[in-house]
Amino acid sequence: QVQLVESGGGLVQAGGSLRLSCTASGRTFSSYAMGWFRQAPGKEREFVAAIIWTGGSTRYADSVKGRFTISRDNAKKVYLQMNSLKPEDTAGYYCAAGRYGSTLQDFGSWGQGTQVTVSS
Repeated sequence: QVQLVESGGGLVQAGGSLRLSCTASGRTFSSYAMGWFRQAPGKEREFVAAIIWTGGSTRYADSVKGRFTISRDNAKKVYLQMNSLKPEDTAGYYCAAGRYGSTLQDFGSWGQGTQVTVSS
């Protein structure tokens, strides 16, 4: 089992930036990739970005391409740099570990989430 802890959420004005962090521990060798998802009130959880631990290949949802960047370091941390934030980016953001995919079923371990609120 992989344990994931997110941090870095908060309140920011539209056009601003935030960086989310996710620290992985436990059986991290069992996970091939890490991802970020988000869920707004009343909506389904949706894919944001994913990265492979080795090699660093990445993929993004169309809605965040060019604004968000996912990265990782050697200390089993994954980051989501969010720039040019929009009110529609407001959501709970969740870190996940699993396969290199873009669906909920690709990821078997999840963090508790961190709230991002973008004011207009």
